[in-house]
Amino acid sequence: MELARRGLLIILSSPSGAGKSTLSQRVLEDDSNVVFSVSATTRNPRAGEQDGREYVFKTRAEFENMVKSGGMLEHAEVFGNLYGTPLAPVEAAIASGRDVLFDVDWQGGQQIRNSPLSEAVVSVFVLPPSIAELEARLTKRGQDSAEVVAARMAQSRAEISHWAEYDYVLVNDDVDKAEAVLRAIVQAERIKRSRVTGLNDFVAGLNTEYEAMQ
Repeated sequence: MELARRGLLIILSSPSGAGKSTLSQRVLEDDSNVVFSVSATTRNPRAGEQDGREYVFKTRAEFENMVKSGGMLEHAEVFGNLYGTPLAPVEAAIASGRDVLFDVDWQGGQQIRNSPLSEAVVSVFVLPPSIAELEARLTKRGQDSAEVVAARMAQSRAEISHWAEYDYVLVNDDVDKAEAVLRAIVQAERIKRSRVTGLNDFVAGLNTEYEAMQ
């Protein structure tokens, strides 16, 4: 029997190349109760991108007005463009018992953990098995130049330094095992007593049955 519950805000963070995007995609493909948080941005759409799918595209004025009115769960400026998470769809999802997955850096995770929705947060930091393996993964995927790989490696140490701020830490030496552990974390968090909204009514029903037997 499945009781009503509040949804989770699942934060996944890691240095680039540690595997958080792969883990995010696997969870989204296999668990229909998890939805991905679509960010808003002020940058121009790229070829093939659709408003509301890859991003919610906003003008700078629209984005800044949302920030001022409290309509953003978290936000940051990256290379001259604003990025952030609209609050309303996240609130609607967790109120209906759906879980929202965030693939964000430590700064975005910190803002979400410090937000009014902090009680719904489950944060997971993904570590590589070694720094040598992290560099090998970045090089092997062939998406970046040697200069970009070097920049990502230089940044990774600062990112990893925030591991202790998270509820859980996964060492991704095997993606299948890491996925299994992540799923176990999500399942355990879903059934925490504080998240199950239908529990009081269920126990009241059990007590009514006792009384009917007397």
